[in-house]
Amino acid sequence: MSIYLDNAATTPLCPEAKEAMVAALELFGNPSSTHAEGRKAKALVERVRKELAAYLNCLPAEIIFTSGGTEADNWALQASVDVLGVTKLYHSELEHHAVTHMVEALAPKIACEPIPFNEHGDHDLDWLESALAADAASGRKALVSLMHANNEIGNLVDLARLSAMTRAHGAMLHSDTVQTMAHLKLDFAATPLEFAACSAHKFHGPKGVGFAYVKQGTGIQPFIRGGAQERGHRAGTENVVGIAGLGAAFAAAMTNLEADADHMQRVKSHAIEKLRSAFPTVRFNGRSGDVDRSLFTVLNFYVPELHEGGMLNFQLDLQGFCVSGGSACSSGAVGGSHVLGGLKSPGGTRISFSRMTTKADIDAFVHALQNLPKLD
Repeated sequence: MSIYLDNAATTPLCPEAKEAMVAALELFGNPSSTHAEGRKAKALVERVRKELAAYLNCLPAEIIFTSGGTEADNWALQASVDVLGVTKLYHSELEHHAVTHMVEALAPKIACEPIPFNEHGDHDLDWLESALAADAASGRKALVSLMHANNEIGNLVDLARLSAMTRAHGAMLHSDTVQTMAHLKLDFAATPLEFAACSAHKFHGPKGVGFAYVKQGTGIQPFIRGGAQERGHRAGTENVVGIAGLGAAFAAAMTNLEADADHMQRVKSHAIEKLRSAFPTVRFNGRSGDVDRSLFTVLNFYVPELHEGGMLNFQLDLQGFCVSGGSACSSGAVGGSHVLGGLKSPGGTRISFSRMTTKADIDAFVHALQNLPKLD
């Protein structure tokens, strides 16, 4: 038996994506070639670009295909400093390492200011607004980088407020939208920002492909050089098969967006109820236990009698349950989750859901927690 509860790390490939990718394998031409075979591949890439732009209410030229969200995040931050003249970067210590590690690399060049947060992981946006007002008054060019939903604790950031705030004070805005892309409806015309990121494998698409949203007119320069692909924004022959899968998975997700969100919300609520009933001492990290203030795909819990000793996730793996102790992108790292550490939590287990997760999966999971074998 194997029950998969690690969808914030990656999701199973959906049938629509697989079918589109198999079909795209026949398009062997290079999209940069002007002959017939190249034009066929180019047509697929541009069709997907236009479809994505329509879903996000932006221009096709603002969608740049990448290897995934990490590349998109790295590009936005580095180019903002090296090309666009940003001298103040507001960030969070709870971000994905795609952002925090780039902040560390940029720190010798500019002022990097962490945004305060409380014990639940809520960021102090009033503090940020005051800081941005001071920057505007002194003529400093600022960039704010805050992820839309935290990948470990599910906390949601008010993207509309952030957008209005940065517009009012002449600052730029980058958001790692990897966890919310194709899960929540995003409208980049109604909620303008300069940069966003997407990874296809977070919504049942293939790994190794995603895109950067880059607002037209920013003046950003390529992060990867060596060719004129992606309208001069990103060198390297496009991953046509991956782009086909991304497009199909995105379309499938958007077609059933509300129904899937409702399903995952009910599964998450069921998990919260079952855990509270089985373990009165349970605590939920961040806002993950508050269904109105967190993303419906993520639940991070801590039960003292289960987590003491640090072997719970290993035991669950032996029982056939795929879960996470933090972000799978750094699962081999020593020292545990920087997010839980930032919240001063003693630990936790993240379970995360997709449209394929069922209440029966949750029931089996909680039953397994209640009947774990004793370790010698």
